[in-house]
Amino acid sequence: MTTSPTLANTREELSALLAPARRDGKRIGFVPTMGALHEGHASLMREAAQHADMVVVSIFVNPMQFAPTEDLDRYPRTLSEDLELCGANGVAVVFAPAVEVMYAGGFSHDSVRDGVTVHPGRLATILDGESRPGHFDGVLTVVAKLFGLVQPDVAVFGQKDYQQLALIRAMVRDLCLPVEIVGAETMREADGLAMSSRNRYLDPAQRTAAAVLNRALHAARERASYGVPSARWAAMNVLKSEPLIELDYLALTSVDLGEAPTSGEGRILVAARLGSTRLIDNMPIHFSTPPERSS
Repeated sequence: MTTSPTLANTREELSALLAPARRDGKRIGFVPTMGALHEGHASLMREAAQHADMVVVSIFVNPMQFAPTEDLDRYPRTLSEDLELCGANGVAVVFAPAVEVMYAGGFSHDSVRDGVTVHPGRLATILDGESRPGHFDGVLTVVAKLFGLVQPDVAVFGQKDYQQLALIRAMVRDLCLPVEIVGAETMREADGLAMSSRNRYLDPAQRTAAAVLNRALHAARERASYGVPSARWAAMNVLKSEPLIELDYLALTSVDLGEAPTSGEGRILVAARLGSTRLIDNMPIHFSTPPERSS
């Protein structure tokens, strides 16, 4: 049965809604989002419900994680539909603050530099961090703010944003934040494309072409038993077959995003543009030492 979640727009409203649960010792699960919700987000809500007595979802398009040249104004806002999806997945409270609630006096990139923010460290300088300087400063700062407001026992993030998940885990560890972080599996469309709010930007030709990202990752996994170079070659060969793809990066790494091991568990990550839309994906990969050739 679908039950509409209670909407909170201010810190005071959120605190009043969560106070009874805290008083009763209920476990609070939290799913931070930027809205434009889809089945991938719904899976995070259902995962959170497995770890908590009540689920809170935030909907906030965070300006700090967008560079001035990026698509902040273009990012879809679909609050009515988002509330329906939250209700259909058992969410108790939706926190949808205005920018002024999260950033006192409003937000500008100049003003935020004068305030206290979270510095994400070296891990934020590679991959997406190299392509989007300052992005993860914005992500970690707003997540820390939301953790302070919601005070969840557990928070669920998707593995599609794998580098983000790794940085949030590092922040929780290094800043001693009392919240358990759960990484949920990536939800995919029928053709393998990772579900994303940005998929709606794609025109029909771009949407068809986007499935090549998933095919490239699978091609690498199939060749990983022949070593890292072979896995990389296989993925690149697939990506080069699609002319609409403008590759940002293809990275084969360790599980913690370091250098890829010669054997053992790792990760393969890809980012690419189709027109003005930037998509990312990743999946686990198992590397092996290439078999020796007989003489």
